[in-house]
Amino acid sequence: MALSGANGPTTGERPAVLLIDHGSRRAAANEMLDEVAALVKKRLGAESIVEPAHMEIAEPTIADGFARCVEQGATTVVVHPFMLAPGRHVTEDLPRLVAEAAARHQGVGFSMAAPLGSHSGIIDAVIERCQSALLGSEPSAG
Repeated sequence: MALSGANGPTTGERPAVLLIDHGSRRAAANEMLDEVAALVKKRLGAESIVEPAHMEIAEPTIADGFARCVEQGATTVVVHPFMLAPGRHVTEDLPRLVAEAAARHQGVGFSMAAPLGSHSGIIDAVIERCQSALLGSEPSAG
C-alpha cells in the first residue's frame, strides 16, 4: 500500500498520515507541525491525506486529526510521532490515545511509525544546522 494518491489499484485501501507532536503553548511551535504536514502532503501528492495533531495542550487533538483523516476517506492511518526518541509518549501515551481515537471509527485501522530518532535524514539535518550556525546563518541561543 502506497501513501500517495487515492485508492490503491486493487485493494481499495486509502492510507493517511497523522503527524503527532507533543503540543505547545507557543503558537509558532504548533504552526511548525502544520508546515511539516503541508510539506509531506506536497511530497506525497495532492490526493494524499496528511493531517497534523498534538498530543496535548494544543489543537487539533489526536482524536480530531484522526477524524479528519477518516472524513477524507482514509481506511487506515499511519501515525508518525514527530518526536525524536521512543520515550514514554511514543511507547505508551500515543498508542493509547490513537487506539481510543480509532475506536470511534469502525473499520479504520492504524499503525505506528517509528519516531525520528537517528534516521540518516535527521543526522544530515543536524550536521547541516551546525554548519549553518558556524557560518552565522542560524539563530543563536545567546
